Order: sequence, then C-alpha cells, then structure tokens
Amino acid sequence: MTHEQRMRVEMAVWQQKMRKRPSVADRLSKSVQSRINRLIPEKVHNAITVTIKQMVRGVLYGSTYTAPKQPQFASLFDLEEAVLRRVDFYRKTAAAEGGITGAGGILLGLADFPILLSMKLKLLFDIATFYGFDVKDYKERLYILYIFQLAFSSQQHRRKVFEQIVDWKEKSKQLPDDINEFDWLSFQLEYRDHIDLAKIGQLLPVVGAAVGVVVNYRLVTRLGDTAMNAYRMRVLD
Repeated sequence: MTHEQRMRVEMAVWQQKMRKRPSVADRLSKSVQSRINRLIPEKVHNAITVTIKQMVRGVLYGSTYTAPKQPQFASLFDLEEAVLRRVDFYRKTAAAEGGITGAGGILLGLADFPILLSMKLKLLFDIATFYGFDVKDYKERLYILYIFQLAFSSQQHRRKVFEQIVDWKEKSKQLPDDINEFDWLSFQLEYRDHIDLAKIGQLLPVVGAAVGVVVNYRLVTRLGDTAMNAYRMRVLD
C-alpha cells in the first residue's frame, strides 16, 4: 500500500467517525452540561465569550506572522513525516507545561488554559502551512477554527461542523468576510464543556502535575490527528 492509499484509508475512517450519530452517553453528557450552562448567568457567559474571542483573535493575528515559511516536500510521505514531528514537538511541550502548571496549584493550573489554547492554535497554523495553505488568508484561519471545533466538541456539534468543511472550496465562498460574525458563543461553550472534566483534575493537589502531563499530551495528539485528516480532505481532493 502506498502512502497516499494509506492516507485515504485513514481519512475515510476518520470521516465516518465525524459523521456518526451521538451515542447515548454523548447525549446524556451534553444534556447535563447544557442544564448547567442554563444555570450560569448570561453576563458570565458573555464575559467568557469575550475573553476567548479576544484571546483567539490575538493568536490568529499574531500567528499569521509567526507561522513557518512554506516548505517544499518531495512527496506526501515526507510532508506528513514533517507534520508528525511538529505534532510530537508540541505535545511534548504541552505535556511539560501541563506538568509544571499542574504542580503549581490552582492559580498556575488556571493559567494552563490560555497557554494550552495558544499552543494548539499555533500548531494548527504550522500544520496548515506544511500542507501548502496560506494562513494569511482569512478563510484559511476560519478553516483552522473549524478544525479546532472538530477536535474539541461534542459529537452532536462535531457532525454539524464537519459538514461545514466538506467541499470547502465551495463552502468558503459563502462564509462571512468579518471574523466578528463567527459564532464565538458556540465555540467557547463547546471547547470549555469538552475539556472541563479532563482538566479539572489538574487543579487538584498532589495529582495535578500527572493529570496535566497526560491530558495535555492527549489533547494535542487528538488535535494533530484531526488536523491531518481535515487537510487530507483538501490535498487529496
């Protein structure tokens, strides 16, 4: 089997996973979290939304100028080997950061959220560049946000987001030209809900460091896998 054939097989399996219906456990978890969200005052939701919006916008703006120069690869195999090395670098860095902040108690544990968010978005910029896409293009930055949601959302939301990136060349023509029209509320709710239970252990004494290492490593691994398959959909089209 050639590398391109393996890419197509892996991509097909991933696409099926993105399209599958939410399980009973998925629906129950989402229902519970939705009820909790309804108990939180609207002004709190708005404050969180604005905070994440500004943070992500800042990272998106800055990363357009810190992304690596677009490299040239002799083959798809060489390209994806380079991507895997980059993912490995970021997940090891994120794991080390998670261990340090987890060992530092609640205050440093809370600081891990924006740090990890920045790392993950920067990784997506690097991967996009490796696959040959210009991250200075606003539509490419929106694609990055869709990938982020695919990696860190409930299955119900993931299915909707996936349909947004299918046939992206045509779909992108219908997207708003203003980043402020992006659905920031859904973005922050899905992201927060998806990692809350996993990350809360990082705030606990004694075990916080170990939790931070494992959780951050797995989150970045998942993001890397999601990004590779999302870009395979376009380079293999």
